[in-house]
Amino acid sequence: MPRLQAKSFTSPDDLRTTPTMHVATVAVGEATVGHCTFQPGWRWSTDVAPLIGARSCPFRHLGYTMSGTVHVVMDDGQELEIGPDTTFEIPPGHDKWVVGDEAWETVEWGGSGRAMEAALGDVETRMLATVLFTDIVDSTTRLREIGDASWRDLVARHDARLREELSVHRGREVKMTGDGLLAVFDSPTRVVRCAVAMMRAAHDLGIEMRAAVHTGEVESVADDVRGIAVHLAARLLALGGPGDVILSAATTDLIEGSGLAVEDLGDHDLKGAGDRRRAFRVVSG
Repeated sequence: MPRLQAKSFTSPDDLRTTPTMHVATVAVGEATVGHCTFQPGWRWSTDVAPLIGARSCPFRHLGYTMSGTVHVVMDDGQELEIGPDTTFEIPPGHDKWVVGDEAWETVEWGGSGRAMEAALGDVETRMLATVLFTDIVDSTTRLREIGDASWRDLVARHDARLREELSVHRGREVKMTGDGLLAVFDSPTRVVRCAVAMMRAAHDLGIEMRAAVHTGEVESVADDVRGIAVHLAARLLALGGPGDVILSAATTDLIEGSGLAVEDLGDHDLKGAGDRRRAFRVVSG
């Protein structure tokens, strides 16, 4: 039965946060209302899609933009830019991203709260993902050759180039690992093409890298991922040399027909992996 009531977002019924999103929700009668903030650089397909295993947002959003701007692209190709002081309805089946340097702040009825619940869950979320590990080959030797200051500058440029390729190929950075990165993708073909592009970008900087890719289920916990799939990708990395992109059999099967050519490296014992595992190396992409 309807009753007179008010609730504050300063004490929400539910609060979901990541480094790029903040969603506070309150239940008022039969309605769920969310106060949502999405930081500059946030994009649904890279920040949420890998967490819930969907290619486009499956939720309807009805709300009001308080500040900032978002660009929406529907699965059928329709596009719309939504700016401040604007009400909006965004049907299911879309991608969207924050435009410019100002956060997109909204009040919404239902959609974002459900999306965040699906994305973050109460503790962890299992998903099928393709995992990418990279590192710089002989980084210690290179550090000794050029010194600390030059090495820090080189690594900063290396990190920037890798992040550019992640953006182009729609991968999600999980973390930098000192002289490499861990990232996840929802497309095996895109991650392999991304890894090949990263090798070329690093070579242009005078750095030799290697990469490893494996597809399997991972557990997403807060802003990290874990599980056997992550472990196997890390172990595969040790099989690579300068410029190599090493693939597991699972990933190789999934990129069949993509035009990417691979070389069979045979079976290998990977520490902690149990049975011997077949590995492949990308030879053209």
